[in-house]
Amino acid sequence: MKKTLCLYFQVHQPLRLRSYRFFDIGVKQDYYDEFANRSIMQKVANRCYLPMNKILLELMATHGDAFQVSFSITGTAIEQFEKYAPEVLESFKALAKIGCVEFLSETYSHSLASLKNFNEFEEQIILHRALIKKHFKQTPAVFRNTELIYSDEIGAKIADMGYSVMLTEGARHVLGWKSPNYIYSNPERPDLKLLLKNYRLSDDIAFRFSDRGWNEWPLTAEKYVGWLDNIAAKDEIVNLFMDYETFGEHQPAETGIFAFFRHLPEQVFTHSKFEFLTPGKAAKKHRAIAPLHVPYPISWADEERDVSAWLGNELQNEAVDKLYRLTEKIKQVNDKNLLHEFRCLQASDNFYYMCTKFFSDGAVHKYFNPYSTPYEAFLNYMNVLSDFTIRVNNHVEKSNTKQRKVSKKSLTLQEILINTNSKLVKEKLKKTIMSKRISPLAAALELEPKPAAKKAAPAKKVVAKKAAPVKKAATKKAAPAKKVVAKKAAPAKKVVAKKAAPAKKVVAKKAAPAKKVVAKKAAPAKKVVVKKAAPAKKVAAKKAPVKKAAPKKK
Repeated sequence: MKKTLCLYFQVHQPLRLRSYRFFDIGVKQDYYDEFANRSIMQKVANRCYLPMNKILLELMATHGDAFQVSFSITGTAIEQFEKYAPEVLESFKALAKIGCVEFLSETYSHSLASLKNFNEFEEQIILHRALIKKHFKQTPAVFRNTELIYSDEIGAKIADMGYSVMLTEGARHVLGWKSPNYIYSNPERPDLKLLLKNYRLSDDIAFRFSDRGWNEWPLTAEKYVGWLDNIAAKDEIVNLFMDYETFGEHQPAETGIFAFFRHLPEQVFTHSKFEFLTPGKAAKKHRAIAPLHVPYPISWADEERDVSAWLGNELQNEAVDKLYRLTEKIKQVNDKNLLHEFRCLQASDNFYYMCTKFFSDGAVHKYFNPYSTPYEAFLNYMNVLSDFTIRVNNHVEKSNTKQRKVSKKSLTLQEILINTNSKLVKEKLKKTIMSKRISPLAAALELEPKPAAKKAAPAKKVVAKKAAPVKKAATKKAAPAKKVVAKKAAPAKKVVAKKAAPAKKVVAKKAAPAKKVVAKKAAPAKKVVVKKAAPAKKVAAKKAPVKKAAPKKK
């Protein structure tokens, strides 16, 4: 069985921020240098994207399905293609139509969200996946995180989102004695396969190709394929992951990089036991040989292969933390423009420029850095972020004020409509609001009926007929009994005239006689009289026959 060679290219162009040295914080400015971004994109397009895409089209026309590659193109890069170099986007679409290119999923703005906020991380992945489907008619099934950042926790999250394959770095401190030339799996989610970058063979092209001090210079396609064929006999797959800008930008055309790549497939087919496959097809061909434990995040950056390139000093951590503290406010405002700016500010390049490493890593950072020092990068970014924070806080305040007003009005109307079943009352309510120009609550209070006026007549009849019904009615609803006694005393007089003893004790001594009546038959009468004693007093004052009660009691 042939061994597998995977070629993967990252396509990302960072946005250049304007200098805030001469602007007032709090006064909205355009954060990005339009002229610089346009110039850089068109320069890289002419040096790298257009010539390399042309070479790929030619190789695929020559070798057909035998030659396959994969790309992950950030959302912000696609936006720049649309704005500054639409011909580049069309060339990628032409590659997609051939069917020999797999487009991978990643974060929309090449962000560090996987290290700071999983909700934002997930939203960016969904947004990026939709963009890839829109332009290239593919739904990505393989995930590649920003700068190959990976950990067991991040991998489990990616598996939860439905991905079965993920790319990461074959870091020595993680692999130990193991080879990167196999497929591994996530220990928490064995269904997620991991493809590891062979950093030595990848960096031979990406970093050392034009180094005249390198003992293997110059590197030819024949020599390189010889190295590929010399890997261990049992090794199954070699993953070559690199920036697409390697070709023509980082390694200029005069170094021979295009000629090298143009001859590479033919040398692989004729002088090796390898075949080209995309990551998705490679994962289907090979099984995972073992779980790979990665408790702490790794990446493909610098000698450490960790995240210190972006979070390695106090400057970087302060900037990143301040930015991600705005997440909830941004979601609360629900403003698309602010959200887009927030995601552009998350681009990892902004924090990469603040790195304070020296020696070999420092040289690489300096090459990609538009600032003279990391401190200048920090100050400029924090000025931009301060301006953005003020704008976000202003939007939040306006949004909260508006929501409070709408919420108060809506709640009042809702309460009125829920408690008002009469169409006539609703119409009166609207007329009152319109004519008097008062709030809905004030109008409702004007039209609200008095509680004492409800169900007075039925309660009156029950009391007038018998003492027993009064007991039942009072037990269920004490309120109607109160209303009857308070409104009309005439029926109450008749009842008292027949059975004066209870009336005497209730009225004359208030509580004590009432207790005796309760013991026999008058429990409800007790509740009525206790709650409204004043009306009972009036009845007793008008009738003299109260004195006849003594003989009946004996």
